[in-house]
Amino acid sequence: MGHAAAGAVRVSGDSMNVEYHPIGIIHSPFQSTEGTPIQPSAGPGLKGTVEVFPEFSQGLKDLSGFSHVVLIYHLHHSVGYHLLVVPFLDTEERGVFATRAPRRPNSIGLSVVRLVDVEGNTLHVENMDVVDGTPLLDIKPYVPDFDSHVEVRIGWLEKVRERLRDSRADGRFKQ
Repeated sequence: MGHAAAGAVRVSGDSMNVEYHPIGIIHSPFQSTEGTPIQPSAGPGLKGTVEVFPEFSQGLKDLSGFSHVVLIYHLHHSVGYHLLVVPFLDTEERGVFATRAPRRPNSIGLSVVRLVDVEGNTLHVENMDVVDGTPLLDIKPYVPDFDSHVEVRIGWLEKVRERLRDSRADGRFKQ
């Protein structure tokens, strides 16, 4: 598979079509969305692996020097979407873009996980919050100077953030 097949963006007429192809598969202890931690910080120490397809393994060069990576993936259990949702940590309806709810117009997920080891084309990670068999779209190194900000507001989450560590998906976003 060549580089162009890995992810393609095509523009045709007045509309834009975007097409991505997985570069690997995420493996975790979670066989279902129910019971899966809702964020990496809710799954401290939970181990998983990221299998990068052999044709992309050369792209892992130098990744082992990073303590954390950003996994970008396709939420393959998510079908359809609602623009207003009741998120896991709340009881009030919120706009989907003010949440990390999985049923979104584009089923893209991201997780910042701790990189334990790179072994061939396999990443060993911790703080896993992804369902087993999830298609991996991309990996990026986590860089605090790029990704962390000192002065932040977290909107409605400020009131419920203490419940995060014990929160698990409960199936509310199933079809």
